Amino acid sequence: MTALDEYRLLGRSGLRVSPLALGTMTFGKDWGWGADATESRRIFDLYADRGGNFIDTSVNYTDGASERLLGEFMREKRERLVIATKFTMAREPGNPNSGGNHRLNMQRSVEQSLRQLGTDRIDLLYLHGWDFTTQPDEVMRALDDLVRTGKIIYAGICNTPAWQVAQMQTLADLRGWSPFVALQVEYSLIERTVEHELIPMAAALGLGVLPWSPLGGGVLSGKYTRADVMDSREAGVSPTRKGIIASSGLLSERALSIAAVVGEVAQEIGATPSQVALAWTLSNPAVTAPLMGSRTIAQAEDNLGALSVSLSDEQRARLHEVSALEPIFPARFVERPLVQQLIFGGAKVASRA
Repeated sequence: MTALDEYRLLGRSGLRVSPLALGTMTFGKDWGWGADATESRRIFDLYADRGGNFIDTSVNYTDGASERLLGEFMREKRERLVIATKFTMAREPGNPNSGGNHRLNMQRSVEQSLRQLGTDRIDLLYLHGWDFTTQPDEVMRALDDLVRTGKIIYAGICNTPAWQVAQMQTLADLRGWSPFVALQVEYSLIERTVEHELIPMAAALGLGVLPWSPLGGGVLSGKYTRADVMDSREAGVSPTRKGIIASSGLLSERALSIAAVVGEVAQEIGATPSQVALAWTLSNPAVTAPLMGSRTIAQAEDNLGALSVSLSDEQRARLHEVSALEPIFPARFVERPLVQQLIFGGAKVASRA
């Protein structure tokens, strides 16, 4: 149990942030399913008035409306807030250099975000997704240059393979460049594969973990039934929220089975399913702050209630069991009793974990 004003350090930095970050991809109705300006303002005020200081956006969310609305809302509270935004995604169809991780797009994207936010700095700039074309030294040197000019203060990364993040983090350390302090990844009871490589890497290299979609796109809130299950191979880009969730592969029979256990636990402790799902994510010691995304003030109030939820060991075990992952290589091999015997010769050796 915690509160928005019980702040945590972000990764290896000294930056203090709230244990729930406010995601603003829902600010603006330009994509067809977000909150209008009035409701967005109510959500922002609720979060900030409770002591929340960590707000997440991106240069391209709702075609820039998210940053513009946030810039308007935060004007009188700027110095109390930690503003995180992202670059990578293309902003001009047909222009290959309006997207990607290269220096040109990074610089242009930062300048656009500064204009849209109406601020003189970005507190945390994320690389939004790895493009598999830009060289790591170009990315890390360009980020370091932005830190040196004061346009950004810290750097983070999202949606990138663990080996690539580790390579870039090591490169920054060796050359004295600004390192990553945050890792944003999809993480929920439905999507736990990041536990294989990405979360252990973050813990080892000093990156605070910020889970996006901790409610599994809303599936863990209990809002969907088996009648809603759609074939994700056939679902394309959709103007509806359900269509987007289906196309992500989150709306499945397995996901609904997990959601059913979340609902059982919620009923036992007098909480909502959303609060249980968020509380489970918060219980991971590698997690700094899950992102809460809300389209209504009621949803925001509900999400904030997760900070008061405490799960028993038995309840966590049930949630773990229903969502458990199959081990992958090399852990699948190394963790076998025979291999452990060969490695340690029968001696008991404490883990660093």
